Amino acid sequence: MNAPSTPLPLRRLDATAADFEAQYAALFARMAEENAEIDARAADILRDVQTRGDAAVLDYTRRFDRVTAGSVAELEITQDELHAALQSLPAEQRDALQEAAERIRRYHQRQMQQVGQSWEYSDEDGTLLGQKVTALDRVGIYVPGGKAAYPSSVLMNAIPAHVAGVGEIVMVVPTPGGERNPLVLAAAAVAGVGRAFAIGGAQAVGALAYGTATVPKVDKIVGPGNAYVAAAKRRVFGVCGIDMIAGPSEILVLADGSTPPDWVAMDLFSQAEHDELAQSILLCPDAAYIDAVASAIERLLPTMPRRDIIAASLTHRGALIRVRDMAQACELANRIAPEHLEIAARNPHDYVPQLKHAGALFLGAYTSESLGDYCAGPNHVLPTSGTARFSSPLGVYDFLKRSSVIEVSAAGAQKLGRIASVLANGERLTAHARAAELRLEAPQ
Repeated sequence: MNAPSTPLPLRRLDATAADFEAQYAALFARMAEENAEIDARAADILRDVQTRGDAAVLDYTRRFDRVTAGSVAELEITQDELHAALQSLPAEQRDALQEAAERIRRYHQRQMQQVGQSWEYSDEDGTLLGQKVTALDRVGIYVPGGKAAYPSSVLMNAIPAHVAGVGEIVMVVPTPGGERNPLVLAAAAVAGVGRAFAIGGAQAVGALAYGTATVPKVDKIVGPGNAYVAAAKRRVFGVCGIDMIAGPSEILVLADGSTPPDWVAMDLFSQAEHDELAQSILLCPDAAYIDAVASAIERLLPTMPRRDIIAASLTHRGALIRVRDMAQACELANRIAPEHLEIAARNPHDYVPQLKHAGALFLGAYTSESLGDYCAGPNHVLPTSGTARFSSPLGVYDFLKRSSVIEVSAAGAQKLGRIASVLANGERLTAHARAAELRLEAPQ
């Protein structure tokens, strides 16, 4: 790749300008989530997998991943292979993987203590009410494996499921050309994956959702993938659960001018290098600092191995936006509801109360988004495309379900039965009313 010979045409906006709203609308226009051709193709693949099972999975694996196998059983990655991969890693990689896993596990164990507990209480008439929390029986985790390998995705998807108490974790990962990445397999060994298959794409989603002779049917599918995977997950929702429909990666940096410009430039690069559709935005009240970040971008970009992808992302989806003050930056951040929100400021905690919508908050100059991606502890599977307005990061709660618990005493039935009778008769549901009324007539 050649370094850009002309300055990067970075979009520069001023939030105080009269035409800012129009420019803002153009910058943050959400791309259509669903491509009709991709959706139709994914639907065809799912129907085929549902009908032909393993045979369809083998056909699509041969076509898309260039892997030929006599059976899907040959594509299962054994526990021995997972643990052999872990032992084969250089000590530095093995230690980093295990330390990251431990931090992620510890964070999700704390989360489990807060939200994963059953509870109950009795009211004055002896009626017992409560909640029973149970883990899902089996979940599938999809790990991308096309242009790059993502062991971090294995840790982030499997560990909270394991901490939640899921009975079995089934991993699927595409292996183009048959190459099985040892770091991904090692991460599966560290994270507690029970079964793993070297299959990917919409066919893997279909195999997990419907089950085949070899791939077990799961209760929920989590993990990001390409557009075909996203379309397939959307299609199978209802047959099983899904976590979310992931869009392109995003970072929004709120800077007060106190963080070294090179640090902020590299943080913008960290998302832009994912793909050309990723979005990296800087909000700052200091025009001179914005100029310094722009200069850092021009200077550092030629040094990046993925500079062409970064340049395309920043040119088409990125922006440096001057705001009136940090309060306005917080207002815009809430409108954007980014996946990753960095507060590169001297006193980042001053702004947290003003921020409502973000997948994850990264506070202070030393908190690069990349630390959250790999090893800080909180989950890196985050809502994108503005869905942080109503969605949350992946966590143990995605692998738990709640059952209400009701045990009505004889005395309680006298009170509650009369209330239920009145309301049920009002809805003309006579059997409902009569079922409650019969308890009023029973000897106590």
